[in-house]
Amino acid sequence: MSSAPRDDPRLLPPDWTPEAAPPRRLRLLVLAMIPLSLWYFGWLLQPARVGVPALFALLVAAELFNLGQASGFWWTVTRRDRRPRLAVTRRDGAPPLVDVLIPTYDEPLPVLEPTVAAALEMHGARLVVSVLDDGCRPEVEAMAARLGARYMAREESHGAKAGNINSALLSTGSPFVAVLDCDHVPRPGFLERTLAPMVDERVAFVQTPQYYANSRRGGIAAAAWAQQALFFGAIARGKDADQAMFCCGTNVLFRRTALESVGGFPTDSITEDFVLSVRMHERGWETRYLPEVLAVGLGPEDMASYVSQQRRWARGCLGAIGAVLRARLPLRKRVHYLLSSSYFLSGWALLAYMSFPVIRILTGAQPIAAASADQFVLHFAPYFCTALAMVVVAGRGTYTFAGFALAAASFWIQILASLAALTRRAGRFVVTPKQGEGRRQPLAMAPTLVVIGTLLGVSIWGFVHQRSPSTLNNIAFALLHVTVLASGARWALMRNGGQEQEPVAEAPAPRGALEEVRR
Repeated sequence: MSSAPRDDPRLLPPDWTPEAAPPRRLRLLVLAMIPLSLWYFGWLLQPARVGVPALFALLVAAELFNLGQASGFWWTVTRRDRRPRLAVTRRDGAPPLVDVLIPTYDEPLPVLEPTVAAALEMHGARLVVSVLDDGCRPEVEAMAARLGARYMAREESHGAKAGNINSALLSTGSPFVAVLDCDHVPRPGFLERTLAPMVDERVAFVQTPQYYANSRRGGIAAAAWAQQALFFGAIARGKDADQAMFCCGTNVLFRRTALESVGGFPTDSITEDFVLSVRMHERGWETRYLPEVLAVGLGPEDMASYVSQQRRWARGCLGAIGAVLRARLPLRKRVHYLLSSSYFLSGWALLAYMSFPVIRILTGAQPIAAASADQFVLHFAPYFCTALAMVVVAGRGTYTFAGFALAAASFWIQILASLAALTRRAGRFVVTPKQGEGRRQPLAMAPTLVVIGTLLGVSIWGFVHQRSPSTLNNIAFALLHVTVLASGARWALMRNGGQEQEPVAEAPAPRGALEEVRR
């Protein structure tokens, strides 16, 4: 019996399905976005709009970057996969051999054990489930022995998760390899469904969604899940339509020969799954995304965990831009990779937007000429609101304001990550904590809180000393930024990351709990 917490949300059936975005609504919105974009940029780029040239250039650069990201998003989510959906079919002869690898470092047993127990009961293949313990913990070895899994530990932890998996690959030999993070509890049909696309010998891996079961408790886990749901819904489906889906590190089935053809997982990147996918596509391998929730995991439960996760993703993806540019990839795949990695430059654009009202209130300088400032909202608002509507429709309601605000409040993470990538400072793989610490963590969002204080202070000063229409407009923009940033940063000021209830740490799971998730 597993030692899972009694209220472990992973033992409940998932309440989300990565459905395709409504094509008719998306097409209508795209048709609306084209003239609105032309109207806004046609107005903005006229010479008469230039205020202070340096600030105007900064505004145009930020707007063009966002237009590029938005256009890439529209292009991605409107892609349609015409490949037939493969049904589960009976294979001739014995079921295939699959090595199931579960890497772990310091995660607690209540997180790890349900994953191992559920992995052992997957059907559709002959299994060898291995717990890859870089923490070399006796209690993990005892748990693996009790459940009937293989225990593997290295003498040194070089290469972090990538090195851990590579070491296990040398000691295993099945033609297929499934990788599960230790907090993702697989459903019994995981292998049946992911083996089906492998009938195509060109497929290197089959990726399935990551689903945050603890999002049901609200708080930061729900906000982080809103971001993930948008990616694993419309975005991942669009990438798969162009055979450009990349590996996301867990809930994935590999063909061993594909892994061997690229030398295993790269150990020189902290987003080894992203770089691995680039190398596989460069070698001509194809990839598949299976939009079915076949494993149930945990998202970050406090701000420090979320920041740790985002810093690793941002640093790794930005550091991989050079590899993408150098890789011999078809144009469409290259564009998909560049869109994903360059997303983490968005923090610079937001920083520019937040700086404009501060500079205007304190110095009077502004990017747009004073004579044109009143017309800005008239031209910008329809374009911006329609772009947001596109995200809402593509996400089928899963992308919430909380997810948007949390991403905005994390702008500084992307700035630091891009500076680290530019200076080639080595990144460090940090395991995202799987359970929140239960305390307030204002230091985890200190840069955002400083920016909020600055915007508020400047707005108060401007209101006291100047009350011209232009000043009041800029105060309104500053307070709008404060509202969004505060909505995202508030989780750092709340216990348990704002979750409605605390997880029970050591209570035994009731009999039949794992059986429920396996149905």
